[in-house]
Amino acid sequence: MGDRSTYLWYSAGLHFECLQCGRCCAGPEGGYIWLSRPEIRLIADFLKMPVKELKQKFLRRVGFRFTIVEDPHTRDCVFLQQTKQGSGCAIYEVRPAQCRNWPFWEHNLVSPGTWNSTGRKCPGINRGEFYSSEQIRDKKKNKKWWLPVLRPVLRSFSVGGSPSRAKEGDDKK
Repeated sequence: MGDRSTYLWYSAGLHFECLQCGRCCAGPEGGYIWLSRPEIRLIADFLKMPVKELKQKFLRRVGFRFTIVEDPHTRDCVFLQQTKQGSGCAIYEVRPAQCRNWPFWEHNLVSPGTWNSTGRKCPGINRGEFYSSEQIRDKKKNKKWWLPVLRPVLRSFSVGGSPSRAKEGDDKK
């Protein structure tokens, strides 16, 4: 079998289906949802507000990083909202990597016990879609999900940092 320190208890894979219940974003436990600079920019653009305003209203600095603030009473993520179908994320399309990787977080994958314990809060654990250990690894590594989104923007900047002139018809691509 090889070195026990590299053995993954979930090497045969795991099942998970998001039921969009919002429990992964809800208290009472507090926590941090860390954001990269590009994610902050994308969220601000999505909400049609300046980055400075986003930081003032919805983010909190912890050391050198930013995290999404929580409702002070419920400890829910401030972007968790009630919908006709249940709970939903107001920024789902641009949600941070940490949210995209749920429930495949390190502390949920320590052992079958921690996975099943997480399943008591998240009803989508151990049901639905099958994820191989390779898919789980890739999902956990996908910290820069935003790169394909921002790549065209980054390409539009010249070496000097100024946007290059768009060619006619580029907006139709």
